Amino acid sequence: LRFSPNPHNKIGAYFGWRWIFLGWAVDTDWLYGKKSKKKRGTEFDLSLYSSKLGVDIFYRSTGNDYKIHKVSSFSDEIPSNYSEDFNGLKVKMKGLNLYYIFNNRRFSYPAAFSQSTNQRCNAGSFIAGFSVSTHNLDFDYTKLPDIIRETMNPGMKVDHIKYTNISLNFGYAYNWVFARNCLACISLTPAIAYKASDVDAETHEGKQWYSKFNLDFLIRAGIVYNNGKYFVGSSFVGKNYNYHRNNFSLDNGFGTLQVYAGFNFHLRKEYRKKK
Repeated sequence: LRFSPNPHNKIGAYFGWRWIFLGWAVDTDWLYGKKSKKKRGTEFDLSLYSSKLGVDIFYRSTGNDYKIHKVSSFSDEIPSNYSEDFNGLKVKMKGLNLYYIFNNRRFSYPAAFSQSTNQRCNAGSFIAGFSVSTHNLDFDYTKLPDIIRETMNPGMKVDHIKYTNISLNFGYAYNWVFARNCLACISLTPAIAYKASDVDAETHEGKQWYSKFNLDFLIRAGIVYNNGKYFVGSSFVGKNYNYHRNNFSLDNGFGTLQVYAGFNFHLRKEYRKKK
């Protein structure tokens, strides 16, 4: 079964100073009355980018406005492109990512994601880091359509999953300066993750603890025009978490796409243009 929530559209303002980049955004769908307050999710992201170190702190709580968008290995009567609204799933995630930039003299994450610096030449860097996060998933399978529930494997009848994710990651990022003041960045960081979980399932095994190693991914991509005073661009950050045990597996991921424009109102002396 594949579920996806309806995308949340937000608008907000951000302020950055050196390696700190903070902001606040509001859900425009809720403002326009398109989405009830009960179904609205909660998000918090704080990213600190310096030349050597980076930190991501995040919290995500989804609403219950999911949609079933793919069904496979069930009854032949169910088409693979089956689609229907589903309000029986809620997900909460919170965590911390800490990483180190090896080629910090030539490569700049802030140039691509916080617009506090400019990078003039192509450069890449290996990245190593540590992550810890907790995940809570509430799944009310009784709200599934009858045609799906009647043919479910007993191992899928999980009410609640709570697991802690601890990972060591190593990857690579590259900044491409494709035109004057224009930069594109791509970064992929696989992670070997240790997961300790508490599973509550309506099967003969009952509520038990599990632990296992899995592979997770973190991807970042961005494109920006920055002439030192004004900037405009777009960025994407996506995280994917895998959870597997003998009779049940789960892939959980989320992504954020931003489109932004702004200006730098106080440049350091060495970056100011001489009159």
